[in-house]
Amino acid sequence: MARIAGVNIPTNKKIAVALTYIFGIGLTSAKKICEQAKIDTTKRVNELSEDQVAVIREVIDQHHQVEGELRSEISMNIKRLVDLGCYRGIRHRKRLPVRGQNTHANARTRKGKAVAIAGKKK
Repeated sequence: MARIAGVNIPTNKKIAVALTYIFGIGLTSAKKICEQAKIDTTKRVNELSEDQVAVIREVIDQHHQVEGELRSEISMNIKRLVDLGCYRGIRHRKRLPVRGQNTHANARTRKGKAVAIAGKKK
């Protein structure tokens, strides 16, 4: 099992798909990484040599922000918005949708499970 950016990537999957297991790398980024490392995207992880894995690791370290570094930057950006007290920060603080979605009937994922109001029926 190859370990890249602190994540054990699955050995039986194609390299482009396996790289998506790393937080911050999607399919498009994974294909670009394989292209920069000069590795065929259809190869499986267990077919790669240690040198090829090292090249992939190096490309990711140089050109991409992944895992803990990316998570901390995202949380710092949200904290900055909350501290500023801007509209987006207030929405984050109240745990409501931030990007203009309707909240009257939807937004259950962000707001949590619906709570019944006692004494509403008559």
